[in-house]
Amino acid sequence: MAQMQPSNASSAGASNVAAQRHGLTAGVRRREVFGWAMYDFANSGYTTVVLTTIFSAYFVNVVAKDLPYATFWWTAILALSYLSIMLTAPAIGAYADVHANKKKLLFFTTLGCVLCTAALYLVAPGAALLAALLLIASNFFYGSGENLAGAFLPELARGRALGRVSGWGWSLGYFGGLTALVACLIIMLRGKAQGLTEAQLVPWTMLATAAVYAIASIPTFLLLKERAQPRREVRTASLFKDTFRSLQRAARDLERFSDLRRFLWCLTIYQAGVAAVISLAGIYAKEVMGFSFEQLIKLIIFANISAAAGAFLFGYVQDKLGHTRTIALTLLAYIVVIALMTTASKTGITQFWIAANLAGFAMGACQSAGRALVGLLAPAPRRAEFFGLWGFAAKFSGILGPLAYGIANALSGGNHRASLLVVGVFFIAGLIMLLRVNVPNGLRAALRETRVLEAVARSK
Repeated sequence: MAQMQPSNASSAGASNVAAQRHGLTAGVRRREVFGWAMYDFANSGYTTVVLTTIFSAYFVNVVAKDLPYATFWWTAILALSYLSIMLTAPAIGAYADVHANKKKLLFFTTLGCVLCTAALYLVAPGAALLAALLLIASNFFYGSGENLAGAFLPELARGRALGRVSGWGWSLGYFGGLTALVACLIIMLRGKAQGLTEAQLVPWTMLATAAVYAIASIPTFLLLKERAQPRREVRTASLFKDTFRSLQRAARDLERFSDLRRFLWCLTIYQAGVAAVISLAGIYAKEVMGFSFEQLIKLIIFANISAAAGAFLFGYVQDKLGHTRTIALTLLAYIVVIALMTTASKTGITQFWIAANLAGFAMGACQSAGRALVGLLAPAPRRAEFFGLWGFAAKFSGILGPLAYGIANALSGGNHRASLLVVGVFFIAGLIMLLRVNVPNGLRAALRETRVLEAVARSK
């Protein structure tokens, strides 16, 4: 046994050297990063199946079919769920910081989302209130868990490797969504072969999605470590107040960082369009194009593959063209998507497929490039503060875009094409606002602030 110890120590040392070569924090092994990235794999099925594809269309087409303004109610439910996440995220984050229990809280939010998603099995035609309550709860648990999982990233990776490691999770997430969709497709095909209707089969897809989430998250809880230490000298209430003060200070100081301020407003607008496309794609395909659930699942499977390819390829394009030009390209792509979707007829299925895959191709690049640009324009010592504003902007977009679609749909008497044109305005406005962002000026402002803060730190 004594002879084995040096070998084990040597193996651990080699593993640590390899991990640090990949930009990981000392003591972090690649298998732990895999465990963390698997959470993106696990929870992506929820957004893909419940929010984007199957349950959204099931709610409007079956559950709330007899209610006026069913699409508006779907978007209002989403808005309430995102608002609940926005209002509670600082408190949950503060509590997790003080007690160093991110992993424990992540377990409970995961369990909550899995159970609420499984409970969607009970939603029958006409049970709109039950559907709304379960959707709000499941999305709240999902969003809170996503924030907690993201908080582990700075503990795992160093400096420039943050984006790379984040990208590993992002990439795995697409495959997680694909896995859940394939499971749902199998249920649909086998169920139809046995003579069951789509409305009878959708509840079973909720159980499958919950099972994928639960099983795929196991590596996260087995491999991921809680490295933070409890801060017993700090009260949760005071840290909660400090969190809000930090956000308020960052918002106030945006006056000194005009280009970052312009970009955050720009991002809020164009991300509202992205959020609407993601949340309403299934409903539009079902209501306007007449897709079956089987056709819808196949469409989103291919769109997810396009999204994975786009995220990978645009990473290289972004390095060549820069962040703003990359974002501009994706916004132009989304404008083309809106034009193709609103002019596609039920006989123009190919045109709609092209539009959906183009949207998927642009989606990952649009979101990742925006996050990277915020990081560039924020002073290095205050990035956490300004990323807090970025998080609020992203969550607000999730409320603004879908709700605008829902209101337009209600006012137009259920005209989905007109509602989608309203979404197109977000992309056009975002593109115009992007032209006013001067990245070199923004970088100079961030560098000046960084130098001042570093000089103050050295003088202490």
